[in-house]
Amino acid sequence: MAEVGLALPGSLTVGAYRCGKANCHCRADPPQLHGPYALWTRKIDNKTVTRRLTDDELSAYEPLFENAKRLRALMAELQDLTLELLDREAPHAPAGSAVKAASSAEGEKTSTSRRRRQSG
Repeated sequence: MAEVGLALPGSLTVGAYRCGKANCHCRADPPQLHGPYALWTRKIDNKTVTRRLTDDELSAYEPLFENAKRLRALMAELQDLTLELLDREAPHAPAGSAVKAASSAEGEKTSTSRRRRQSG
């Protein structure tokens, strides 16, 4: 997961929109919508916040949104693997023992790789 890089929370949408003015060309038939605009929506303190991004910001942030998608996919894959481990667990084994074994093995790999990086 560390190889994915930095990631931004929330979602990115790019689209054309109507404004609130009754006599605007965006209300015509056919409509000539405003935009396209890039909107970044996320939760801050349990409130939905949307921010319009400039073209430069969109170019800079788009890879961070892609990284977030990859992280979500990796997390889903990890959860699926965890569920598979639980499903394979023997009926007589204590609940969660397969997960504990997998976690401790992963912890050993992580601490070993940290020692290698620190000594190198």
